[in-house]
Amino acid sequence: MARRECLKFAKTPNKDNDSHLLYQKDGFLARIILNRAEKYNAFSLPMIRKWAEALQDAQDDQTIRVIVVTAKGKAFSAGGDIEAMANGKGFVGCDDQGETWGDKAIDRKRALTNHVHKVALTLEMMDKPVICGINGIAIGAGLDMALMCDIRVAAEDAQLSAGYVKAGIVPGDGGAFYLPRLVGVAKALEILWTGDYISASEAKEIGMINKVVPAQELEQATLELARKIAESPPVCVQMIKRAVYSAQRTNDLRTALDLISSQMAIVSEMSDHKEGLKALIEKRKPIFTGQ
Repeated sequence: MARRECLKFAKTPNKDNDSHLLYQKDGFLARIILNRAEKYNAFSLPMIRKWAEALQDAQDDQTIRVIVVTAKGKAFSAGGDIEAMANGKGFVGCDDQGETWGDKAIDRKRALTNHVHKVALTLEMMDKPVICGINGIAIGAGLDMALMCDIRVAAEDAQLSAGYVKAGIVPGDGGAFYLPRLVGVAKALEILWTGDYISASEAKEIGMINKVVPAQELEQATLELARKIAESPPVCVQMIKRAVYSAQRTNDLRTALDLISSQMAIVSEMSDHKEGLKALIEKRKPIFTGQ
């Protein structure tokens, strides 16, 4: 693979690049915060790597019940790095050795499959809720990253665009998979073919967004929703997510009912079930432990 004029990082990842994404834990919540505001949170290789690693850590950590994805600055994410692409450095610029991922078609495919797609594939196997707070613009793969979360809260001034077609490329991060499932095939094709911007209010109307709030209230509203879900019995929440997504992949009612009956049998033996019943009878707020 040829090397281009590209910043060459030390073999140990540089702290500035690590900071392209922040990962924090707060009680039952894990927070993934995009932190490349000067580039409108466009992807970098350190950002994408840490994103997938953070998701895996949140899935493995039994104290974490809900994951929240937000961003610093005026944009959620501009997706692929346009400057890197224009300079022949691929979708995510250079790796930690200063080596590019854009010289050949196979290199660009590997950049997607080995790095960018790891976020989508890690999310797909997660049974914990993932909530996205969208500020400002979400374009191309940045929009795709929001669409692959379970719930989306957007600021009133957020602007969403598939955007790929305007750069002469196709939706490389799952947009053609997620978007039709949210808005239907015809509307998805319109959005993907035109690349037009969609306001937060229109996005809510067509099912891309769950909730729209004033920009200054976005973080608070996103975290409040996350904490509300985190207060629910975590095993039930995870099983509900699995049941809903499994049902989208099969038209067989018997298979869906077989799964849910097995889940019901398991949760009905848990302490959380007994606590929920007791709290309802005593007219108080339940305290669920995941047991």
